[in-house]
Amino acid sequence: MIKPRTPPGVLELLPRDQIAFQRMLDTIRRTFERFGFLPVETPVMELSEVLLTKSGGETERQVYFVQSTGSLEKGGEGLPEMALRFDLTVPLARYVAEHEHDLAFPFRRYQMQRVYRGERAQRGRFREFYQCDIDVIGKDALSTRHDAEIPAVIASVFESLAIGEFTIQFNHRKLLRGFFEGQGIAEGDRQASVLREIDKLDKRGEPAVRATLIGEGFDLAPEVADTLLAFSRVRATGHDAAQAALDALGAGTAMFEEGRDELREVLRQLRALGVADNRFALNLSIARGLDYYTGIVYETTLNANPEIGSICSGGRYENLASHYTKSKLPGVGISIGLTRLFWQLREAGLVATADSSVDALVSLMDDSGLEAALSLSQKLRAAGLNVETQLEPRKLAKQMQYADRAGIRFVVIRGEDEVARGTVAVKDLRRGEQFEVAEADLARTLLVEREQWRALPRGESARPEVKA
Repeated sequence: MIKPRTPPGVLELLPRDQIAFQRMLDTIRRTFERFGFLPVETPVMELSEVLLTKSGGETERQVYFVQSTGSLEKGGEGLPEMALRFDLTVPLARYVAEHEHDLAFPFRRYQMQRVYRGERAQRGRFREFYQCDIDVIGKDALSTRHDAEIPAVIASVFESLAIGEFTIQFNHRKLLRGFFEGQGIAEGDRQASVLREIDKLDKRGEPAVRATLIGEGFDLAPEVADTLLAFSRVRATGHDAAQAALDALGAGTAMFEEGRDELREVLRQLRALGVADNRFALNLSIARGLDYYTGIVYETTLNANPEIGSICSGGRYENLASHYTKSKLPGVGISIGLTRLFWQLREAGLVATADSSVDALVSLMDDSGLEAALSLSQKLRAAGLNVETQLEPRKLAKQMQYADRAGIRFVVIRGEDEVARGTVAVKDLRRGEQFEVAEADLARTLLVEREQWRALPRGESARPEVKA
């Protein structure tokens, strides 16, 4: 007999944890749609030649290839024809290039699907995980005004998720590159290497990064390395402080000034969008190591749990689909790695197992009451409640025990005494109370109770009086 076990690197949840995860997905989806983003789904498999066009290196070593048994029997040389997507960005590039003439630009899309990477098996690292992405893609050009809307979406998402205080930190690649130019670091590959090293400050610390920058391979003068590190220490929370910090940087190269002007505009728009000052901060150490980014870059962290790291990141890029079309398609976007985030939040005690999505269990005392139980269940469903019907009679204590273990709040009891009075008894397992209500008023009573429970912390709602 084969031992049942989950493959390593996969998060498989029990139903009530899955409900909690699904509610996070639903909250994110609603927020994305509120800002005018449209849904897109792409196949889990892409042609290998499309998927690997711009990966190479470490990414290519993490790709899962897909082969049918028929292809394996035939053999053949080279890579398999199909591979599983490792992010949602490359599929988006292919999608926009393929459907370019059918899309309205700027194209605002959200995508919430699983991706696959051959990560080394370790705690908290996943080979299958959900990403929740938004991107705005322009045709030929895309106004930097879209750069400010992205943090407004991020703020709305995490306020709605209510997982703790957070800060959206941002920087600008033009500001960084312009500052590096002013320090004599202008050559492309060398500049990119320094950018990637600066981006490691949070993980490696200043002494290690400084030693690398002045060491073999980088060979920066110690005073240049110190200037770069001093620049990277600049932090400023909120509109006024960030504007003042940008002003205090002094004059710079043309690229530096361009980046600073764009950041100033973003700050003004964030104020107009009503994003609270404590939600965002200028952080000149953020570089986002990928050469992919060309403008503003974002990273979001939980204030009380910085060890979790970035919970949402992204930025501006110049040409999304250059490998697939001659059209220039600039864009800006962010990604939330929801599977890892959910796991980390659960480990930190910041998300709890959810109650069942079932509102009520209609109990069954004996077989003679089955038709009445089925009819009552249907009436409750028609009123908007999620209802499970006990289809085989059991002792009431066993039915209560089952409902409690399944996370169902209400148990509806319709015994002989209740039938005679035209009422039903309701056991509220969350509050540990039982009350009686006219059968005609049952649906309204349960709906009001449910909404009050959702509205108040810890469900401290009073049972309403329902009049006929």
